[in-house]
Amino acid sequence: MLGWTDRLSGHSTPSGSPPPPLNRAQLAQIRRTSHLAPASAVQRPGFSPRTSSLSLVSNESSTSLLSSTRRANGSALKTSTTIPDAPEPLNVLQKLLGTEESSAAITATEADEWFQAASELDFGGLSLQELLAEDTSSDAESDVNTVQTIEEFGKEKQKFEELHRSIRACDDVLNSVETNLTSFQNDLAQVSAEIETLQGRSTALSIRLENRKVVEAGLGPVVEEISVSPAVVRKIVEGTIDEAWVRALSEVEKRSKAMDSKFKERRNIKGISDLKPLLDNLISKALERIRDFLVAQIKALRSPNINAQIIQQQYFIRYKDLFAFLHKHHPKLGEEIGQAYMNTMRWYFLSQFTRYHKAIEKIKVHILDKNDVLGQDDGTRKTTLLSNSKTAAPQHDAFNLGRRIDLLKSSNQTALSSFLAEEDNTTHYLEFPFRNFNLALVDNASAEYSFLTAFFSPALTYAAISRHFNYIFEPTFALGQALTKSLMHETYDGLGLLLCVRLNQHSAFELQRRKIPAVDGYINGTNMLLWPRFQVVMDQHCESVRATTSALSTRVVRSASEQAKQSAAPHFMTQRFAQFMQGILVLSTEAGDDEPVSTSLLRLRGEIEAFLTKMSKSIGDARKRERFLYNNYSLILTIIGDINGKLAAEQQEHFEGLKTAYEGAA
Repeated sequence: MLGWTDRLSGHSTPSGSPPPPLNRAQLAQIRRTSHLAPASAVQRPGFSPRTSSLSLVSNESSTSLLSSTRRANGSALKTSTTIPDAPEPLNVLQKLLGTEESSAAITATEADEWFQAASELDFGGLSLQELLAEDTSSDAESDVNTVQTIEEFGKEKQKFEELHRSIRACDDVLNSVETNLTSFQNDLAQVSAEIETLQGRSTALSIRLENRKVVEAGLGPVVEEISVSPAVVRKIVEGTIDEAWVRALSEVEKRSKAMDSKFKERRNIKGISDLKPLLDNLISKALERIRDFLVAQIKALRSPNINAQIIQQQYFIRYKDLFAFLHKHHPKLGEEIGQAYMNTMRWYFLSQFTRYHKAIEKIKVHILDKNDVLGQDDGTRKTTLLSNSKTAAPQHDAFNLGRRIDLLKSSNQTALSSFLAEEDNTTHYLEFPFRNFNLALVDNASAEYSFLTAFFSPALTYAAISRHFNYIFEPTFALGQALTKSLMHETYDGLGLLLCVRLNQHSAFELQRRKIPAVDGYINGTNMLLWPRFQVVMDQHCESVRATTSALSTRVVRSASEQAKQSAAPHFMTQRFAQFMQGILVLSTEAGDDEPVSTSLLRLRGEIEAFLTKMSKSIGDARKRERFLYNNYSLILTIIGDINGKLAAEQQEHFEGLKTAYEGAA
């Protein structure tokens, strides 16, 4: 052994004898410090050439001897050599580390080969002996460290047990954590699956929502047009009839129109087929409630002392859409309701104006009979008045208009009430009761016609409304004309008759202003009663003057004494005629050319002129005769001189000519 060691320490000898075998400690050290690694002829990344290992090449494995040696003693091989066809390293080591007998068994050839390989190894300038000593010291140190470690471990056994228990507890905690994490992972997987399910459902709902929006865009307007909300249905069926009920009814009417239009389009919409019977039932219920409501208001009109205009304004006009709806959906029922209303108002106005007519008849009126004509002598008139003083009316002037025209110019358009008419003890002319009755009649007729047009239109045409109006007021108009006939039947009050004509014309103008054409028939009928009577009275005046003229004597006074007794003053009939003409002209300032006033007045004027001419002929003195005519014509012209109007201008011009003709005698 020592000889091989010396030979190794002297590196290699030229003789090529084998190195001495290694002992077991050296072999163990070599095993501990050796590193077997796969053979590689290529330098590994991260290692420098000085740290490359010397590999003994075999077919499957290699041992890095130099690497282990460098880690043990800090030396390193400078070169790495691969010997081809080298002997098995384990066999060489066994032979080297074996007994002397085994070492002797190494052939010279093997030793030479080994030394040839070892000669190329670099031990960093150390001999095998030094390497061995160094390795032995390392083993000793390792043994000492091992002994110390065991002792320390024994001393710290309790700590290691505590550490072990802590590790066990940590392991338990980690197991629990692992279990929780596993459960959480499972729950998370389940939640993830549920989220995926929800995402799928959300996607499906989004698609359905989009589809519904598309459907709603197409069907929404149709549904809105034909559907009726439950609130509207509840209001129509159970609600009180008020403004809200009318608005609900308009909603039903709107849906009904839409339903009818859809049916006319012949579109096969199942919703319309399903809703139409329900809508028809709702309309039927609305018609029933409208009928009951209107019948109740018509019955209220028959209550005693009721004001019809209040009911008309507060219930009929306020809910006028109800009748339009009723007449549209049930025309026959609408006609029946309208007929019931007309019958009620016909009775209402007739009863009201019958009571008013009786009150008007109680007003005292001046009686002007056949004695109140121009040709009647004052003596005869006074004798007649005295003989009938117990029963005759108070004194009056049949030829002077006076303040009677104030009734025509009055701005008060309120008729005398029935109570005041019954309590009035004043005696009036015939135009006073005529004006009050006709003023009340025109006001009520205007209000009723306005109501009819507002309530029944547009359900009824204006022609139909006019027929209904005439049906309602026919007996009332007949009552008014009967009053006119009673007032003018035996009167000779020409001025009163002309005043009634003018009042009637004012009523016609007022009706035109109010746009009430339905009363024109009554106005025209009244005119047809007044004008003929006025002409009759004018004819009576002419006849009376003519009779007076015929009664004059044609004998001319010749004696001076008789001529002295004759006066040139105007005749009393001239003053009557002038006052009468003045009244007629004042009432005819705006008269038309088609009126009979002008013709009648011309006839009367001719009779007066004939009377004055014949009377002047009885005066023997020619100058006095002319002065008589001048005074009469001058009086007439003075009385009518300040009157305006076309007819007045004509008369003024005529009498101005007559006055001028006899002016020289004055």
